[in-house]
Amino acid sequence: MSDDGTPPISRRTLIVGAAAAAGGTLLARLPLTDAAGAQAPAQPAPTPAAPAAPADPSRVLGAPTSAVSVRSPFETPARTPTGFVTGPSFSPIHRFEGTITPTDLHFERHHGGVPTIDPARHRLLVHGLVERPLVFSMDELKQLPAVSRICFLECSGNGRSAYRNAKRELSPQDIDGLTGNSEWTGVLLSTLLREAGVRSDAKWMIAEGGDGPKLSRSIPIEKALDDAIVAYAQNGEPMRPSSGYPVRLVLPGWEANTCIKWLRRLELVDAPRMFRDETSKYTDPLPDGTARQFSFEMDAKSIITHPSYPDRIAKPGWVQITGLAWSGRGKIDRVDVTTDGGRSWTVAELQAPVLSKAHTRFRLMWEWDGKPTSLMSRAVDETGYVQPRLADFRRVRGNGTDFHFNAIRGWTVEADGRVFFGVDV
Repeated sequence: MSDDGTPPISRRTLIVGAAAAAGGTLLARLPLTDAAGAQAPAQPAPTPAAPAAPADPSRVLGAPTSAVSVRSPFETPARTPTGFVTGPSFSPIHRFEGTITPTDLHFERHHGGVPTIDPARHRLLVHGLVERPLVFSMDELKQLPAVSRICFLECSGNGRSAYRNAKRELSPQDIDGLTGNSEWTGVLLSTLLREAGVRSDAKWMIAEGGDGPKLSRSIPIEKALDDAIVAYAQNGEPMRPSSGYPVRLVLPGWEANTCIKWLRRLELVDAPRMFRDETSKYTDPLPDGTARQFSFEMDAKSIITHPSYPDRIAKPGWVQITGLAWSGRGKIDRVDVTTDGGRSWTVAELQAPVLSKAHTRFRLMWEWDGKPTSLMSRAVDETGYVQPRLADFRRVRGNGTDFHFNAIRGWTVEADGRVFFGVDV
């Protein structure tokens, strides 16, 4: 309640244009892209020297309490950034346990750098084909009923390096490091749209970000009224600037480019606006010269994260195969694993709870006999969709496709235990 006793939801300021929505400024003026393309995997930083530890820690006083915890010096996971304002940082998915992505290691993909936005000044405008145009401050958004949901975000270009530049020395981070699984907290978008009063002729919604390029996407009204979240928190805290602070759109199961960061404007319209990032970009060229457009949902996918490059199996015996699977269409129904190059498949164990449109951890115990072989995983979601083999994917999508790479990934195990990406698997 406000000082005058009026509920905040009824005190929104009506406005005509979008000019009042606050934007942000870039932190630095950096090169836009690298020569190899914005999503080419970067080389990891040199490995630092091993930290020192006392011979008997129980005989030495430990460190005092601190305002912010840090990782053990023996644990050094890191993203691999390209170092450009237009480009990604790949998440070290092969270094994770369970399903939740650590917030500071969640992947990035930016089109004009990370803006610095003052939450006290930031506003979210809802206008267009609505009965009551509204402006929300961050405080007003947080006064509305909140929801939390665990779901994945994935760049639609995830997997491009393995498809376009396949080589044995690719890790899961290089291949599929542009996905992350978090608990997102915020307000259902349908709550805001209900307050604004969506008109019957509103068929699409324009979502616009507060970054330099003002990245914008057209979203069907059905998704906006379904499970879309206007999120202001990630994994229990305000989201980091690289994730969209102070507020972003989260569309569970849809390509991350539609989940507009630094959200500042939602306009209800009667047709898609054909922005650059849904025409010349974020479309799927096909072999017949046409292209899939508005291919929002992310297809079922899985990847074995251990053993994988640069792992080495120490000796023959029991090995735990583990990895991640996910689908933008719902829950993962099962994950099949082959340890003999595809001649036979075994159903892996899925870690509970198995959530819809979220990462699912799978595991299978395997007794390695010391002979060379190939490992692969194959995800099946609750709709019955089966992750395709690489040859089938290439036949349907063609060599020129640029997004939604969900073909089966494989790993070759050599006789000495070294593991490499299975380029030809």
